[in-house]
Amino acid sequence: MERLYQSVLWVLLLTTIHGCNGQSNQGKESRSIPDQKKLVGGGCDGCELMYIGMPAQISSSDTSAGWTEKGRKLLITGTVYQVDGRTPAENVIIYYWQTDNNGYYSPRQEMDEKARRHGHLRGWVKTDDQGKYSIYTIRPAPYPNENIPAHIHTSVKEPDYNEYYIDEFVFDDDRLLTGEKRKSLENRGGSGILRVLISGELQVAEHNIILGLNIPNYPTTTNTEKKSGLEIGEDNPSFTPFHAWGPDKGTRTCPVCKYGRYHGIIYFVGNHPDWADIKKWLTFLEQESIFRSKYLKAYFVYGNEKQYDPTKRRKELEKIGKELNLENIALTFVPSFDDMDSEVYLNKINPSTDNTFVVYKNRSIIDKFVDLKAEPANFKLVSTILDKTRGDYFELSEPKHD
Repeated sequence: MERLYQSVLWVLLLTTIHGCNGQSNQGKESRSIPDQKKLVGGGCDGCELMYIGMPAQISSSDTSAGWTEKGRKLLITGTVYQVDGRTPAENVIIYYWQTDNNGYYSPRQEMDEKARRHGHLRGWVKTDDQGKYSIYTIRPAPYPNENIPAHIHTSVKEPDYNEYYIDEFVFDDDRLLTGEKRKSLENRGGSGILRVLISGELQVAEHNIILGLNIPNYPTTTNTEKKSGLEIGEDNPSFTPFHAWGPDKGTRTCPVCKYGRYHGIIYFVGNHPDWADIKKWLTFLEQESIFRSKYLKAYFVYGNEKQYDPTKRRKELEKIGKELNLENIALTFVPSFDDMDSEVYLNKINPSTDNTFVVYKNRSIIDKFVDLKAEPANFKLVSTILDKTRGDYFELSEPKHD
């Protein structure tokens, strides 16, 4: 009987230690063990340390200890969205930890022993009722004598799920972030690439997070919409279509490379063109481009693989450009949406759909629509999205000190 009692104790102990996909729960403070059926993320080395020293009250804005130390000041601010990429998510905790200005996770003597490996530049924010968060810190330095890009580690804790990691925050202008390393990013929670703007001595990056995006075991709702294009929160890839009409006529300019940090719309049409519908959309996008001036760049990408002839395709689009008197938007084409040479295949467009609209800002996809008809309600929908996400790129304010 005593042996049986000891065996039960061992089972309970092992369940406690390995209750999160093999992660250690040791040192977690004020944490209830989540329902095993709701465990998501596939494991997370180090994420459990987010509970060590976690404040009882967490604000939507946090200032790391690095703010008063040597280093380039950095503000990361944005919105956390639910899995649909459109609905703000409140009460989501973001835990971050990073290297100092010398590239080390430098602990302080008074730190809890369990959290020392994350260093003293660590903190928490909890999204407000609009899903907003802000982190004031310094830009981390890369590890000394290594070719790993500088980064900020991040994990999230939603109210109904266990903690899981999302893509590390890395920097678009980091020379160590090579093309090969960019392609290896997991896009967990969306692209982790930060594109900073400079305001005096402060670097600012707007960064949105999509809960559940590319996260293993994450519950999804049934979506009857045809699949086409990358997901909201991912980066719009570079590709080089043929420009038949517009400002870059005669070139193979990359739509998302040339145009700066404002809005862009890429309107893809594949094997089922409805030219009456297409012309209405092109007229609308031309008007929006005129109204928004340099703050919007729109591209039409025609990828019909049937009876493809580049000369005929170019003339076909030139004729439409002249007919509609288009001056601002670009009419482009590719042999097919599987084409490797132009790298349009990276967009993952389904050629059987009537159309796919990708709305992006600073290369990050902020909305997407499939089979959207050219009618007033949908014109208004697109205009409203552009209005809601226009603003100034960021609002500068002094960090809050709790």
